[in-house]
Amino acid sequence: MNSPYSVTSPKIDPSRGAPACKPDGSPNDEDRVEIGPTDKAFEEWAALGITPPNLQHMRETRLERVCGELRKRDYAGALVFDPLNIRYITDSSNMHLWIAHNPARAAFVSTDGYIILWEFHHCEHLSSYLPLVREVRYDAAIFYFLAGDKEEKIAHNFAQEIDAILREHCGTNRRLAVDKMEVAGIQALQKLGVDIKSGQQVLEHARLVKGVDEINAMRCAMATCEIAMQEMHKAIQPGIAEVELWSVLHAENIKRGGEWIETRILSSGPRTNPWMQEAGPRRLRAGELLAYDTDLIGPYGMCSDLSRTVLIGDDRPSVEQRDIYRIAYEHIMTNIELLKPGVGFRELTERGHRLPEEYREQRYGVMMHGVGLCDEFPAIYYPEDFIDGAFDYVLEPGMTICVEVYAGAVGGKDGVKLEDQVLITEDGHENLTKFSFDERLLA
Repeated sequence: MNSPYSVTSPKIDPSRGAPACKPDGSPNDEDRVEIGPTDKAFEEWAALGITPPNLQHMRETRLERVCGELRKRDYAGALVFDPLNIRYITDSSNMHLWIAHNPARAAFVSTDGYIILWEFHHCEHLSSYLPLVREVRYDAAIFYFLAGDKEEKIAHNFAQEIDAILREHCGTNRRLAVDKMEVAGIQALQKLGVDIKSGQQVLEHARLVKGVDEINAMRCAMATCEIAMQEMHKAIQPGIAEVELWSVLHAENIKRGGEWIETRILSSGPRTNPWMQEAGPRRLRAGELLAYDTDLIGPYGMCSDLSRTVLIGDDRPSVEQRDIYRIAYEHIMTNIELLKPGVGFRELTERGHRLPEEYREQRYGVMMHGVGLCDEFPAIYYPEDFIDGAFDYVLEPGMTICVEVYAGAVGGKDGVKLEDQVLITEDGHENLTKFSFDERLLA
């Protein structure tokens, strides 16, 4: 449980006055609408030599990637309801988790980059700082909670609005990429002759390759995640409840301007096998394993998806604990070495490290997966789960991949979860993860 960091915040000279902008180019105004990192985060990143993103450049790059994917497919534009796709296109944020199951916001982007944002009611001020958003509208909520028994009528009105937008901005092109829309909305658009295409495919491929500023944003988010992990590890001791420990990770992320957490997967002792058990009231005991998966959405909305397993207390690990841990460690380290430009997704499946037979039944859902604003395309499956024809693509520079493993035998006492986050570079890869492994379990 050695600390991977030694962060000393730089001294601030009050005589120099406050700069007009923060290091990421956002206004140095604590009253601004825009969410973002705290001073503490900026100070820690500076101490670590990490460069924050230029937010305007990042937004422009993302927009061009979306437009590029639309042009490839000869689509008129994209209409998105997924809050992360809205975030990618506009960089606006409003109640992400609530909107994920109450789709009251939407965004349209034409192939030439004209963006319209449908905001939650009376929330136009939340996007006033975003020059790429050309219009703010309302009334995209066509789901039953807000539409009730007039869902079809409201969907018809919204579809007519989209139809008018297509005619104004897209000429005769009626091919519209849509990601996640209520059935009534899809039906209403189709009745008006709109040809619905896969918006999720468009956005996943746009999000697949990260620009320089996105990579810088990810480095920032990962540093914040690992500092939060470090604080959580300080609290690991016999007697603390799993949920008490888990709250430390979330709190340390939030206090630095991090945003939310996708799961709550942390377990100890016999709850490490089988995997995917959420943090509960169980109290940690000396000599047992503690395993967790961060799934943390940090500053700038960037995901840090890291997993570690550690020994609780000062006891020596058992032979079984060391054996499982070494197998898991070998698995991800071997697979990381496969990562370089030009390697096919299928090839990763075929050439990846094979777990011993006793651990295959409880294998994790994927060997690797993309990562950005959250877990993203692609999914690199184990051979047993591979879907032929679904992933016929290759690694490119700028892709970011999480390499992970769960090792635990059916009926076994312990399980081990490990995961690192990796950047594909021009000539190979860079492991973005700095957080240490438990040397006692590797000994």
